[in-house]
Amino acid sequence: MKMVVAVVRDEYAAALTEQLTHKGFGATKLASTGGFLKAGNTTFLIGVAAAQLEEVLGVIRHACPSKKGIQGDLTLREGSLKHAAANPAHALPYEVNVGGATVFVLDVERMIKV
Repeated sequence: MKMVVAVVRDEYAAALTEQLTHKGFGATKLASTGGFLKAGNTTFLIGVAAAQLEEVLGVIRHACPSKKGIQGDLTLREGSLKHAAANPAHALPYEVNVGGATVFVLDVERMIKV
């Protein structure tokens, strides 16, 4: 038995829910926050048999593609160029790859539905 913990961008939560349901997988959704781009997340808890793990991971990959994002200060205010010179990593915007999901796979000794 496996527990898949998938932290996905909020924009992909509805699609992932629909695709998991369509494939017959149950999931528990939890609202969560975090990430270096300060975007909202949804955390999915999905219990599956070990034989179904790759299928679930495929559903997550399909529903939650990575894309390009912007990091850094997007506004140029008075004094921002001075700040940029002093703190280059925090000032000028730059493009980053943003993953659609971060997935943890855990071994589960036993799952009980009550």
